[in-house]
Amino acid sequence: MKLAFSTLGVPGLPVPEVLALATAHGYHGVELRAHPEEPVHPGLSPARRAETAALFRDSGVEVLGLAGYARVAAPGDDAPVLEEVRDLLRLAHDLGAPFVRVLPGADPDRPREESDGIAARRLGTAAEDATALGVRLLLETHDSHRTGADAIRILGPVGHRQVGALWDVMHTWLGGEQPSDTYAALAPHLGYVQVKDIASAEDTTPLPLGAGVLPLSECVDVLSRHHWDGWLCWEYEKRWHEEAAPLAGLLAAGRDHLLRVLGEAA
Repeated sequence: MKLAFSTLGVPGLPVPEVLALATAHGYHGVELRAHPEEPVHPGLSPARRAETAALFRDSGVEVLGLAGYARVAAPGDDAPVLEEVRDLLRLAHDLGAPFVRVLPGADPDRPREESDGIAARRLGTAAEDATALGVRLLLETHDSHRTGADAIRILGPVGHRQVGALWDVMHTWLGGEQPSDTYAALAPHLGYVQVKDIASAEDTTPLPLGAGVLPLSECVDVLSRHHWDGWLCWEYEKRWHEEAAPLAGLLAAGRDHLLRVLGEAA
């Protein structure tokens, strides 16, 4: 498996400095948080896109994907959501990123079936754009659709190879789902896996990998037993927790922890 980290852990850091961290600490890729407050976002000019893509190529570090914020199950018109998704897909294509992350974001007061149908319709429509651009859309296990069982209610009806799943191990754990059950639900659709660690369900402040309660070893063991050979991406949510320790000082130990877990699962 390949290792990456998300720029959510180093908010606002210029791309050259992100790449310096990745190369210094042995990470194969970077997940870019695609938000206007970050250096990389859909508003980038063609020249800046080309420059950013060249920086990644020259460094030997891959752009794993773009972490977008389109909420595909949210109520309202389809058009603004689809345009947001298409903007992300175009940016990913220009940067050479294989994946774009989207969120569910359903209204909890709406019937579940209605929200699932909205998301499936939008993802099915956007799948044609994803195909044309050679990018895969991934629905993250998050918010209203926290578990693999939740996500598959959307992904199953879509049934398109360019629409898959991003397994966030914190959210499936918070949803009470066992790693083996998550994998069973998402396996045909799995794009990559976001790993992290926290102190408890009540305190989700990011911790160094292995210092909290999340079942990282069990997740990696399930993936290894099924010969899954994709990406593990450390999503350290420093952006939302200013009190958390800086990610830069944790990257080497985090990589070593993941390599140990991978070795034990082999």
